[in-house]
Amino acid sequence: MMPNDPAGGDGGEPSNSTSSRPAPSADHPQPAPAPAPPQLSRYESQKRRDWNTFGQYLRNQRPAVALSQCNYGHVLDFMRYLDQFGKTKVHINGCVFFGQPEPAGPCTCPLRQAWGSLDALIGRLRAAYEENGGAPETNPFANGAIRVYLREVRDLQAKARGIPYKKKKKRRKPNDPTAAVAAPNPSPAAAASTSGLQSSAGMS
Repeated sequence: MMPNDPAGGDGGEPSNSTSSRPAPSADHPQPAPAPAPPQLSRYESQKRRDWNTFGQYLRNQRPAVALSQCNYGHVLDFMRYLDQFGKTKVHINGCVFFGQPEPAGPCTCPLRQAWGSLDALIGRLRAAYEENGGAPETNPFANGAIRVYLREVRDLQAKARGIPYKKKKKRRKPNDPTAAVAAPNPSPAAAASTSGLQSSAGMS
């Protein structure tokens, strides 16, 4: 016996299994896919990660600290906490490599967060604090104690590593092109020629 034809059964009318499916209608178009969210820049992504990390650090305190109760003391403790994840060798005062930019061998001096990394971190957190509703006058990341701490870290690492800190010079603005330019003094010959022209004009 031949197997039944999946399309027509035993020879009768062919089954219309697809007739019950509604065909797409122009009156009911398919919904357009939602637009992808704009991609954050590298700076914005890093700022968001830093803000989340700082918030997690406050929540892990015992007792936990709310962002509204955060002060510059918590910020200082946070920077010291990050030193355990640092990758910059900072020689202590008794190390034979203290003050040498290129030490000849390994030593047991601790690894710390580089001053430049901490300075950039505080800049991002200072901006994130105000973007998340914090008032500029109560911004703990802008406190003077933070600037003093960063300056001390900068000077200590510069001496320990033998790499002096060089402050970037601000570029001077070019002179205003619309400023008046002093006219050069005329040569004696040109002065005499001008005087002769004026005399002849008066005679005429």
